[in-house]
Amino acid sequence: MFDSVTISALGSALDGLAERQRATAQNVANVNTPNYRAKQVDFEQALIRGVEQGNGHVVARTTESSEPTRLDGNNVNMDQETLMNVETVLRYQFASRAVTHEFSMLRTAIRTN
Repeated sequence: MFDSVTISALGSALDGLAERQRATAQNVANVNTPNYRAKQVDFEQALIRGVEQGNGHVVARTTESSEPTRLDGNNVNMDQETLMNVETVLRYQFASRAVTHEFSMLRTAIRTN
């Protein structure tokens, strides 16, 4: 019952978004660290493929950004980090509401049987 593709995909999305939030926080904390390379978290394409194949469980992948660096070797772009943070928060809220809805439907189904 709890291993449906939907529940697995939502769990993977929440995990990936939480990992992205940590990476964004780390990037912002290191905005002035010489030679620091911004971290990026990717899981959406793998999640789409997983759902299409009937398995919503995927693991987020963290890589270093290949964006150009400043003179000090750092490539954190605060505008990008700010936008990524807002987008991640909104996606996390949406996914957590979807999880709540799924469990609410399960509760209703259990009560009516």
